[in-house]
Amino acid sequence: MSKKVSLTINGSRFDIELEEGFARYLTAQMKKDFNIEGNNDAKTLLHAYVRKNAELFRQDEEMKALVEKLER
Repeated sequence: MSKKVSLTINGSRFDIELEEGFARYLTAQMKKDFNIEGNNDAKTLLHAYVRKNAELFRQDEEMKALVEKLER
């Protein structure tokens, strides 16, 4: 089953159809980064993008360290 997730950026509303489980997860994450009921500017979007990529970078570094430990 799919669910619609919406976000307004610079006055434009974006609607995305997602699988229900992922939609719930994404909505919870978006509530941390955006005003999901109102408008968001480009700077807010950029900050969220940088934060999420910083999280991915840290996770990647942790996985590399774990793989290195396992290979010893």
